[in-house]
Amino acid sequence: MTGAPDAPFAALRSQLQDAAATFADGPGALEGILRGIVDDVERAVGEPLEIFPVCHHSPASAIAMARRLREKQPRTVYLELCEDMAPLLTELRNCRLPVAVQSFASEIEGFPADWAPLSVVAPVTEASAEYQAIAYALDTPGVELVLVDRSSDHVFQWETAPDGGTGDDGDPDAPEEAEQTALHGDAVGVEIGDLRPRFAELEEHLLRHGRVRHWSEWWHQYVELPLGDSDHDTYRQVMLLIGSLFRRLAPGDPGKVRVDEDRERYMWTRMREHLAATGTDPADCLYVCGAFHAASRVAEFGVHGSDTFTISPPSGTEWRHGLIPSSHGAIEAQFGLAAGSVSIAATEWAKNVKRTGVRPFRLEGQAGTRSARPKKALAATAPAHPVPVPAADRLTGFLQRPPALDALDEAELLGWSVEIVRAARRNGYLASTADAIAVFETSILLAGMRDRAKPTPYDFQDAAVTCIEKDSVPGRRDVGRLVEIMMGGDRVGQVGYDALPPLARDVHDRLAPLELRLQQRGVQRALLDIASRPELARCSDLLWMLRRLLPQGAARTVMGERRLGERSIQESWDLALGTHQRALIELGYEGVSVEQVLEQRLRRVAYAPQATAAQVLEAVEDATLYLRSRRLADELGTRALEVLAGERSVDGAPEVLRRVRRLLAHYRTSEPVLPPWIESFVKTGYAHYCTLLPTAFTDDDATVRQVAAMLGFLFGMEGLALSLGCDRTQLELALAQSHPTDPARTALLWAAQTHLGTLPREVLRERCAELLGNPLVVPAYPRYLSGFVHALEPVPHLADFVVEAVSNAFALLPDAVLLPWLPTLITTLRAGGAELAPLLIREAGRVFPARLAELDAWVPPWRLPQEPPAPPAGQAAATGGVSLLAEHPGTCDALARLLGCEGTWRTGGATPSGAVLLARHPQTATALEALLAVGRHG
Repeated sequence: MTGAPDAPFAALRSQLQDAAATFADGPGALEGILRGIVDDVERAVGEPLEIFPVCHHSPASAIAMARRLREKQPRTVYLELCEDMAPLLTELRNCRLPVAVQSFASEIEGFPADWAPLSVVAPVTEASAEYQAIAYALDTPGVELVLVDRSSDHVFQWETAPDGGTGDDGDPDAPEEAEQTALHGDAVGVEIGDLRPRFAELEEHLLRHGRVRHWSEWWHQYVELPLGDSDHDTYRQVMLLIGSLFRRLAPGDPGKVRVDEDRERYMWTRMREHLAATGTDPADCLYVCGAFHAASRVAEFGVHGSDTFTISPPSGTEWRHGLIPSSHGAIEAQFGLAAGSVSIAATEWAKNVKRTGVRPFRLEGQAGTRSARPKKALAATAPAHPVPVPAADRLTGFLQRPPALDALDEAELLGWSVEIVRAARRNGYLASTADAIAVFETSILLAGMRDRAKPTPYDFQDAAVTCIEKDSVPGRRDVGRLVEIMMGGDRVGQVGYDALPPLARDVHDRLAPLELRLQQRGVQRALLDIASRPELARCSDLLWMLRRLLPQGAARTVMGERRLGERSIQESWDLALGTHQRALIELGYEGVSVEQVLEQRLRRVAYAPQATAAQVLEAVEDATLYLRSRRLADELGTRALEVLAGERSVDGAPEVLRRVRRLLAHYRTSEPVLPPWIESFVKTGYAHYCTLLPTAFTDDDATVRQVAAMLGFLFGMEGLALSLGCDRTQLELALAQSHPTDPARTALLWAAQTHLGTLPREVLRERCAELLGNPLVVPAYPRYLSGFVHALEPVPHLADFVVEAVSNAFALLPDAVLLPWLPTLITTLRAGGAELAPLLIREAGRVFPARLAELDAWVPPWRLPQEPPAPPAGQAAATGGVSLLAEHPGTCDALARLLGCEGTWRTGGATPSGAVLLARHPQTATALEALLAVGRHG
């Protein structure tokens, strides 16, 4: 577009053309850029639908917006914000700013699975132009607010990968409040007024010649302050000029260019659709958008643009919408602003409102503000719109006018200096009045070095760090952070009760008996005496579920625990639901009650493609523990059986063993019969681990602890498995086929053979003695001991032998072998054998003397003379069994019939026929004798 000689911007265009010829030795690319900038401004200014360019969280933009809305009083406000967020804006009046409008999707369709969950946030602060437009439109009768930017679904359709930030120009080492800067999580930020150079060299040039540290300070110094008191036309043209400059100097990244232009096509298409549907006069409308998108060159630009853009249909993803708390720190972290810049902007906003006398718009009933007076209907107060006249050129005068130098406000600077010294002393710094004077003078000095008549907050911050912090930070906050707090602090918003989703409101209602202010930030202590107030049991159930679902610290138990089959009668909790309000709100996107969300998450874990048997068993335990749902537990237990049957590794064997033991103990004490799924699980697990056992003994990827857990499952569940039809021969064959080469696994195999009776203890003791007597094997002997320690998991009755083996090692191993092994033993017991240490300690306490004086004369039990061998089992059993069964002939006859033996009792003192029977079956005689002995003494 080229302007006519008498066009408003002809003089500016001519000057820029002369400058381009001078600096570039003739017209060329520079001339095209400079002339194009003026063309962009002229095109945007001449558009019948007024375009209002803004910068996000800019006090100057907010003041200009409030002033223009009162002058123009538009009937329709088009706002650059995701169109699907419109229903949430009315809930802003129930919140305390800053808050963020959020779109959230946990179950996605049409996007890569690793993107889930998807989240889009648009933060809103009072010192932002978009809030002024929202408050005006919602509280003024007859005004319609229309959101025209791409939907949340299109945000991800047009992105190659979700990214939660745009960079960071702040100090990466500056201390931040983690819970405040993480309020937005990993959400993608939608920002009105993305006004920052995308040309790195340009930004570096501006920062260097502007003598500033980061972009936020440059914007404050060279844009915010000059535009703070400017008229509407000047503000508008300057913002359009900056937006066009950054747009034309942006790198030609095809992806970013495509997204930027598609957004502009999308917005203008939506605006033309609305104008055609409602018949609204464009002169009665106001289009609020970022300055970067206001100076657009797409064919769809303007009310008379082309209608060639086709909006793609949304994906199948179901989006949830809500409001979440935000903070100044969260906005800075997400949009790459310098730390403290949003707080400084809030302070400048308050000063501008007071200085200019502009009455800003606030939503009626807005939390934290005074109620606004009722407004009259727009139809009665709206002025008639005159015939539009061409805008005058305000850019030439603005660009040629030297900057207005503000006089030094000594009272303000002195107050800052005194306040920062007071804050520093409260935080452990040795600051004094002399430091306040030094900060005052240094601020003026730095401002002079940077060609400023008045120190800015950033100059003052640099001076305070230099004069007070010096080289150490005694407390948690450094001086830079103290200045940010002093300038307004990291204000944190809050979503009101009425704006919460149903689940969050239900949580507050159900926890009402605790009589706590749950929306208040910080930690509150809740004491639950369930024994005297049984109604608090429901609160306890809810708190345990919240502890399971919310981030750590939202609900933390101080006293009391919840285990299978156990219930606390008193509990103490530290609650911080107000601090973690965002996480509670996002739970409301997943369901209408906490129980529903927990059940959905348990199912999602159990039916995940990569789910393991241990994870599914954990879901079963949680369903029993928190939901007390036998139906869900049985369903998930059946799923655990399917997952276990499909596993080909033993990575989860320790966790499977631990959880199955716990579930079995619970069902045996609380249920008349075991659930069918757990019987099938034990039966399948027995066969499954028997099959994997030979491979696991030689597999380098399987650890000793995992193999020990497999044996623990086989030995611990053997009784139940055999009663369900399993064959012990399968286990014996599996051990016979196992041929480990690793010392630890070899010791584990020996322990298993000892448990089965195929390796007597005397032989095991002899093997250990041979290992200690072989100089070539002595360096590896500690690894054998590690295997024996892990063997306590499947064979706990070997504790006395393990104590013996460890004691022999301490007595016989050389220091060069023993001392390096001791840390390994300690770490082994700590990491994987916490439950094994009590066995060793208890057995050692039984074997070793209790007093030091007895130690010199003490002889280990394994070195005492062995007792003579006992008589053969058959003979002993026959001798004892005859006398016992002679007293109970009925029992002997029943046993004979059971075994298929025929015979009669002899009289006359002769030996009964039972003696012959018992001689044939000595084990049966021994077992029967023990059984009768128990019955006799019971």
